[in-house]
Amino acid sequence: MLKHAGLIAFGFVMLYPLLWMVASSFKPNALIFREPGLIPTDIDLSNYTDGWNALLHPFSHYLINSAIVVLGSLLGNLLSCSLAAYAFARLEFRGKRLWFAVMLMSIMLPIHVVIVPQYVLFSQLEWINTFLPLIVPKLLATDAFFIFLMVQFFRGIPRELDEAATIDGANHLRIYLQIMLPLSLPALATTAIFTFIWTWNDFFSQLIFLTRPEMYTVPIALRTFVDSTGESSWGSLFAMSIVSLIPVFIAFLFGQKYLVKGIATTGIK
Repeated sequence: MLKHAGLIAFGFVMLYPLLWMVASSFKPNALIFREPGLIPTDIDLSNYTDGWNALLHPFSHYLINSAIVVLGSLLGNLLSCSLAAYAFARLEFRGKRLWFAVMLMSIMLPIHVVIVPQYVLFSQLEWINTFLPLIVPKLLATDAFFIFLMVQFFRGIPRELDEAATIDGANHLRIYLQIMLPLSLPALATTAIFTFIWTWNDFFSQLIFLTRPEMYTVPIALRTFVDSTGESSWGSLFAMSIVSLIPVFIAFLFGQKYLVKGIATTGIK
């Protein structure tokens, strides 16, 4: 009983900032920092309507921009990372161990190391202020974490299935499409959920490559609510932050079963 009470108290402490932001989104700006409690004494719904139309475009415009980037990144990661993982897990080719080690070492590279050469390359291609710098690299299997995750999952699938399919005349593409992918739903779902959350919340990369207001995604749009002079519209910021959290919450709510199963079956604890 005492252990459960402690866990509940710890959970409340962890959730308090989120609960405070939800409560603050219903408070007038003048009361947000004057009333530290979670129950607002004066409910103001105008934060949502004002925040929705406060920027150059309606907030739905930035939600659509983020959805485009997320959808492109999600499809790119699922396709390219699963193909690369299939090659590492099932095919034999020269330098396989070396390239696998290089792929794993790339996980340790922080984004700040590669962002400058990436920017120079994409600038020469005239891709700045388009969604291409955020989507095209995903089609080239640049997220080594997801490749490693799928490799571990593919290695757990019996090779006898491949051998039986080969005897029946199936080539590698057919084995990949009809055997490996259907059996790898937990790993694919895990990749999809992590890609969705990380891309939706990505601020740094999107800030670098998207500088025109009409190209802003949700994280950059939320940043524009904060004024360096101290006259920030906190109520609208909190309200739109809650709106931006809804897709992430829904994705996690419906995908948590596959998320737990995918991580547990790949040996990542």
